[in-house]
Amino acid sequence: MWPFMNVEDIARRILRLLLVTCVVSLGMSVAVFAADISKQVSRFAEDSFSETRQAIEEITISGAEHAADVLDALGGSRVFVDPATKTVYYKTAEGKAFLAATGAAATAPEKLDSVRINNRIRSDILAAVGSLTLRASDPVRRISAAESIFKTRDTGSLDALEGAMKLEKDAKVATKFAEARAAIILSRESSSRQERIAAIEILAARGDPAAAAALRSVHASVDSEVKMMANTAILRIEERQQLIGYVQNVWYGLSLGSVLLLAAIGLAITFGVMGVINMAHGEMVMIGAYTTFVVQEVFRAYAPGYLDWSLAIALPMAFLVTGLVGIAIERGIIRFLYGRPLETLLATWGVSLILQQAIRTIFGPTNREVTAPGYMSGAFDFMGLSITWGRMWIILFTLALFAALLIALKATPLGLQMRAVTQNRRMASSMGIRTPFVDAMTFGFGSGLAGLAGVALSQIDNVSPNLGQTYIIDSFMVVVFGGVGNLWGTLVSAFALGVANKFLEPVAGAVLAKIFILVLLILFIQKRPRGLFALKGRAVEA
Repeated sequence: MWPFMNVEDIARRILRLLLVTCVVSLGMSVAVFAADISKQVSRFAEDSFSETRQAIEEITISGAEHAADVLDALGGSRVFVDPATKTVYYKTAEGKAFLAATGAAATAPEKLDSVRINNRIRSDILAAVGSLTLRASDPVRRISAAESIFKTRDTGSLDALEGAMKLEKDAKVATKFAEARAAIILSRESSSRQERIAAIEILAARGDPAAAAALRSVHASVDSEVKMMANTAILRIEERQQLIGYVQNVWYGLSLGSVLLLAAIGLAITFGVMGVINMAHGEMVMIGAYTTFVVQEVFRAYAPGYLDWSLAIALPMAFLVTGLVGIAIERGIIRFLYGRPLETLLATWGVSLILQQAIRTIFGPTNREVTAPGYMSGAFDFMGLSITWGRMWIILFTLALFAALLIALKATPLGLQMRAVTQNRRMASSMGIRTPFVDAMTFGFGSGLAGLAGVALSQIDNVSPNLGQTYIIDSFMVVVFGGVGNLWGTLVSAFALGVANKFLEPVAGAVLAKIFILVLLILFIQKRPRGLFALKGRAVEA
């Protein structure tokens, strides 16, 4: 076919063939270069900070697929050199070894020298990793890259960042890119006045402490008006953060209040109905927590795939186990001591010591680990508030348990009998209510509620023989402050004490805050001995 083609067609075909050849050759050379960065990583073996910085720069522009992994390992002090062969390895967080030159899995020798880094190199690594992952397929990695650049404000990443911004389609990622660019613009001397003003507006809209730090880094060469705008934005951010801090303290207080309510709600029932000062109530919480541990160990041994369901099984099991233990304590000891509160206090204190020692004998004195299910792990951000899933589920569980308890007391025969005995024991007995049976069921019911509290506390506290002692004093404070036997008073006092404690802790410290609240509670009881919401029916017996 060549003889029938003119010179122009032949030239065009030759040029096309040459172009394809060049492209293929270039692609092959790039692929080879990207796959092997042995020359770059060999600089790590020199044990020189300047050589390490040069290696970071060359690895960043190499295009190697595993370049980000190598630099990430370097930042975590997981890059090593074989002193005998000068071979460079990097390891993952799990300890798997790879060749730094090619990224291939390898078996590293035992004797390795770690590559030294300093703060300047760490800053270079953050910027390099950010540049490498700006165009990653995973949006989470792109956001992480933008945050890295935001922290370092490395001007060398600006071109890569602006290039990634033009291609970004995810709105959330694009916002992070814009914030990182704004931080660089403010710290760069050559930025124009209009660019700085736009950057200040972007960072003011972000409104967190990191944005305030970026605004404080505005370059010294800016005019006074731009500085005033930056200072105004910083003041707005600080005011917003102060408001968020107040709201965060309220949330932490509600979270603490829910824990106090869980620990105290069973005590409110037994103390209110029976007038028994049960010093072993904390140990019922402890038994509930250990029941959760045992149930989880059974799931871990026989059904590891269903471990997240262990908490749902632990709830009724903890209620049943602690309820039976409570009934045994009431039938075996407490029923012989009614009307003698001091002896009841001493007897239940002795029972608490026995239960603690029994747990130490069976499970040992060390803390036991209870794994949180997947739906209770992690946290999420809500309007600037950091909310953990575990705490949120505990608050919801506490409110649901409180509502169920109110329904049980008002809509079941046992609940009506408990209320009758609470208001006037002698009158209830004369009406045919078996008060000993009600006492046993009430004590078992209150102990079962304490067991449910132990299930919840196992997710946020150490499961140990001393778990109950942490909450017994707080439980009595909640019950006495709210009004003995009044569930609504227990609810209000638990959340009130929780919020007050969280607002006092930053000022006075955790220990002094609790002492201060205890003093205030003593003064309050002097004025209102029956608490916030006293049961009027109990005055009939007085």
